[in-house]
Amino acid sequence: MDFSELDLSGHGSVTANDRAVRLGPSLSGTNLERAGDYNQRVVLQVIRRNPDITRNEIAAMTNLTSPTIANITGRLFEAELIVDAGRRFGGRGQPATRLRINPEGCFSIGLNIDRDHVTLVSLDLAGTVRSRFTRQVAFAMPEDVVRIVGEGMEEIRRAGVIRIDRVLGVGVALPDDLGQVDLPHRPPNYDRWGDVDLRKLLVEVAPWSIHTDNDAAAAAIGEAQFGDGHDHVSFFYILVSAGLGGGVVIDGAYYRGANARSGEIGFLPLAADPTRVLQDVVSLSALSTRLEAAGLVLAGIDPTQPFPIAFAPHVDAWVDCASDELVPALRAVNCLVNPAVVLVGGRLPDDVLDQLAAASYRKLVAAAHGMPTLAPIARASLSRDAPAVGAAILPFLDRILPSDAILIKG
Repeated sequence: MDFSELDLSGHGSVTANDRAVRLGPSLSGTNLERAGDYNQRVVLQVIRRNPDITRNEIAAMTNLTSPTIANITGRLFEAELIVDAGRRFGGRGQPATRLRINPEGCFSIGLNIDRDHVTLVSLDLAGTVRSRFTRQVAFAMPEDVVRIVGEGMEEIRRAGVIRIDRVLGVGVALPDDLGQVDLPHRPPNYDRWGDVDLRKLLVEVAPWSIHTDNDAAAAAIGEAQFGDGHDHVSFFYILVSAGLGGGVVIDGAYYRGANARSGEIGFLPLAADPTRVLQDVVSLSALSTRLEAAGLVLAGIDPTQPFPIAFAPHVDAWVDCASDELVPALRAVNCLVNPAVVLVGGRLPDDVLDQLAAASYRKLVAAAHGMPTLAPIARASLSRDAPAVGAAILPFLDRILPSDAILIKG
């Protein structure tokens, strides 16, 4: 396979709804070309998840024949998506060649647009974040996003952290109904986001195909592909952002629901006040409001840095309140979804996410009352900038990683 077959020049747009249709139940058949493409994606995924694997081991793992594996790995070498990691000695016969993913094989760009920030990352095929560019902007307008993305792309080009000619596409993660949900300090003209065509908006600063998804869905997909999904094939993801989102991963696949709105945990009504919803309490907006009431300003969050000491009692109080309100939702998640784990991510310092996860689990256990199963709660391994990283994975999923979508004949 020549790398040019990946068609890097496209300016198309791939939405979550498109992906849901392609991944949904279908009676459509497939053809040999699509089956071959799928096998190739599976082999690449096996190599990505099992560094230094041999061809014989791939054949045993995939149930494909040795000649088929030889043909596929030959094409992957030609496309520079895998590399020879040397020989494995010690066994019988000729030393076997070890295969490893080539991080330089291809790249993608991930963009997260939220009510309090815009973040741009670049990602290599191994899942390593090559660059991160973020701007703390309250309720950024479309023209602000274009400017920020332009600045971020210029920095990526100047730093030379990725090969621009091997970028597969741009993934964009943003909350559903970005301009519609009423959060504190939302400007009246923020509803302009409802009419924005992201492909047209970004074409001048990011001239690749655009792959869009909900921010919580992108974060969960990222965790499934490059994070804790290696250890837990079924999990529920909670994203604490300006609002509150959730995502459902079942048997390694993201489950969207009938209207692509599964996991909307933030809109569950509060037990004590049904006129309010969970994200009114469990969100960065709620934390910011609490700090403002104490005369403190949450000007911006760097997830790599702890909060100032003066914030500590107010953050602790928010964690206590947020974990109280999460318990009824978590009981429902455990009973209805039966996840192996509940993962918590978002743009908060690690210690605060750990606090929230621990407090929520402790209170959930106390309120279990005979529940048949109870999943542990932990901070997601890709918690920092999770939607942006997850967004960057979307082009990989659509172009080179396994998906049931490609088996459906168009």
